[in-house]
Amino acid sequence: MLLIGGCVGPGYYLQAAGGHLKLMRAREDVADVLADPGADPETVRRLRAAQDMLDFAELNLDLPANDSYSSYVRTGKPAVVWNVIVAPEFSLQARKWCFPVAGCVPYRGYFAEPKARAFAQRMSAKGFDVSVQPVTAYSTLGWFSDPLLDTMLRGNDSRLAGTLFHELAHQRFYLKGDTGFSEAYASFVEQVGVKAWIAQHGATGAFERWQQGRQAARRFRQLQASTRRRLSRLYQSDFPDAEKRIAKQQIFDAMVSDYETIVREEWAGRDYFASWMAKNRNNAALSLFRDYQQGLCAFAGLFDESQGDFRTFHARVAEQAELPARDRTLWLSQTCNLNTQSIAPTGDL
Repeated sequence: MLLIGGCVGPGYYLQAAGGHLKLMRAREDVADVLADPGADPETVRRLRAAQDMLDFAELNLDLPANDSYSSYVRTGKPAVVWNVIVAPEFSLQARKWCFPVAGCVPYRGYFAEPKARAFAQRMSAKGFDVSVQPVTAYSTLGWFSDPLLDTMLRGNDSRLAGTLFHELAHQRFYLKGDTGFSEAYASFVEQVGVKAWIAQHGATGAFERWQQGRQAARRFRQLQASTRRRLSRLYQSDFPDAEKRIAKQQIFDAMVSDYETIVREEWAGRDYFASWMAKNRNNAALSLFRDYQQGLCAFAGLFDESQGDFRTFHARVAEQAELPARDRTLWLSQTCNLNTQSIAPTGDL
């Protein structure tokens, strides 16, 4: 099914511009925060860690060194942007919207959660599956000096490093209009970068915790992939819509049941993805699965061919981006066992 192009009205651009300008006006120099004797000690520690991570990214990952993340913004919110993903009732291909800088992307971002919810409700009323995803970081792709946000400092140091490496990778290279290629590239750089960062700077047990999290993420992606395959077969069938609707619900119910079994039998009761499972049982949520995960094998192979040299790797990524869209998609679809040294600490993600 062809993706439906989305028209974006002036009201949307006004909220986007207003939200961005509000962030820019709220910036404080990181140096000033660090010099403030009344600053929260944990915030100071995280900001210092972020500075070390930025230096590491420049020296070890060949990522940009610029004014990005030299300022800090206290948003006081759980997220900085809420992305709304929209997909048809019987399709796993998200609707796309096109913008001047990012090109066509499978979501619409809102700086105010109520506006995101209102748009999602309107699309749901039209029969679409919708998912509202809170985002703790975003990138202007180098057009502006992106600030560090309080939303980015939550979680552990490995997560902060991953966020910074991912966003800097978008500044290093972004293929306008190809979310799958751009996100897979940034996700690969993030994973390799975090592994290297932990090896040099991680606290005792950090590597083991990160490895455990990656293994859980890999298992969860396997569950998502199997669910997508079942749904794809259903949507391509000739069954009447009423029967498809029932079968669709049964497939999502099975995903929940399988997930509960994994938590109980494989993760010793640790519910890693409880929030996702509670809110994302529809096509819209699953539609982004391939954009962010398909392609890791392709980039891992390219990195190995570059002999682990990031400067060479980034240059070869730019070369791959010159391929026609169909050839890029075919290249991204290659599979592997993901046991290369670059992305798997002990043979697994």
